[in-house]
Amino acid sequence: MTDTPLHWWSAAGLARGIRTREISAEEVMRAHLDRIAEHNDTIGAIVSMVPEPDALAAAREADRAVARGDDVGVLHGLPTAVKDLMDVAGLPTSHGSAAYAGAPPATEDALMVRRIRAAGAIVIGKTATPEEGLGTLTFNPLHGVCRNPYDPARHAGGSSGGAAAALAAGLLPIADGSDSGGSLRYPAAFCNVVGLRPAPGRVASGRPDNGWTAHGVLGPMARSSLDAALGLAAMSGADPIAPMSIPEDPARFLQVAPAGPDRVRIGWSATAGGVPISAEIAAVHAAARDALAAAGYSIVDFEPELADAEEAWETIEMFNFFAFGRDAAAKHGDAMRPDLLRNIRQGERLTAAQLADALRTRTEVFRRTAQLFDDVDVLVAPATPVVAPPAEVEWVDRVGDVEYDRYFRWQMLANRFTVTAHPVVVTPAGFSAGLPVGLQVVGRHRGEFELLGATAGIEAVLGHVDRHPDLQNVRDAAEPHPRTAEERPT
Repeated sequence: MTDTPLHWWSAAGLARGIRTREISAEEVMRAHLDRIAEHNDTIGAIVSMVPEPDALAAAREADRAVARGDDVGVLHGLPTAVKDLMDVAGLPTSHGSAAYAGAPPATEDALMVRRIRAAGAIVIGKTATPEEGLGTLTFNPLHGVCRNPYDPARHAGGSSGGAAAALAAGLLPIADGSDSGGSLRYPAAFCNVVGLRPAPGRVASGRPDNGWTAHGVLGPMARSSLDAALGLAAMSGADPIAPMSIPEDPARFLQVAPAGPDRVRIGWSATAGGVPISAEIAAVHAAARDALAAAGYSIVDFEPELADAEEAWETIEMFNFFAFGRDAAAKHGDAMRPDLLRNIRQGERLTAAQLADALRTRTEVFRRTAQLFDDVDVLVAPATPVVAPPAEVEWVDRVGDVEYDRYFRWQMLANRFTVTAHPVVVTPAGFSAGLPVGLQVVGRHRGEFELLGATAGIEAVLGHVDRHPDLQNVRDAAEPHPRTAEERPT
């Protein structure tokens, strides 16, 4: 064993150690439960938990399975927590909304949860999300603000903010997220972790409204691309209830390896086709480009044609809010966040012509983006326009001289690439005044295997994935997370 604490081991290293009996699943579980007990009150990443005796009992059973020589899954014995928009049997699904306050525990697991349990993961809780996944900052009336482990006065991002913060803080070794407008990508960038927005269908979805949508997807989050590949191996694969799911063997992702400069040609975009970028982000982005060029990468500068994706994204996003939210709005509209209710009403007012135009634009954007890969292997752009914003703001309303009138306008770095339907990995680019900055790396359609290899290679050159926050100093300096004792995870 190394001197590295178990909570900073890679997910792959933990899974391998449990399988070979170098370490026990019970040791791993105790290490992460202790870490949660010590630091979760400061950042608020995990909002509900199974009882500790149950978590430890599950870990001991995982050890017995290994001792018996059972054929165990790729995540066997790893503790994880699920984004609080998805059902986990025995835990409430709050959706971060007052409309669901006091809701009973779910009776069944969502499809993705069944997948990761089948792979051996031990689900110990739920991670924080904004109300119904609204926006790229995580705060809600039930659980307060999810804070950044690098600076608790800053946001962790959203809507998969709890997952990103938990990974960055060493509370979990692997996690899940969902993404229609940067919900995997913004928090990964703000917390110096990795988030993969896969191609639509790569991770089967059991969503009840539109099973054919290419807009919102599920994906893994981790502290490296190789660990994200491990998560994808557990999550992906076809399922009969998911009509877009891809019938490819997910075990392939266990073979992802770093691809170096001799195998990866990079198309470099400073602005994703004209999105405003702060000076701090631009400086880190340029420094990352210089480091990759010095390492021998072939890099060509260009700006993709993506401006028309913004209106298409908004139309499809608002339609989806209406599709899943109309019944809740009719029942609980007075308890909803105003922005959420506004989205549902906007979606209700859309015309058939607007939706048809948006879907046509999405097709055109997909085809234009696909053609770019005739000349390069990946496209790189900034992951966010600013560093993690102060924890008291609800959204970023200005970048440079550009003002925004809606919460999602500052998300366009992510939204534009959502419309392309190509897979995207966000990986650490560097730091600005101690705050993480991310790279957004886009791959060929359904090319997650090659994309994760490329980002693993980039991580090896840039060297930021092994940097962790000094949580002891953060804990000593910070006020406790603003929740009562009754509201804390138990």
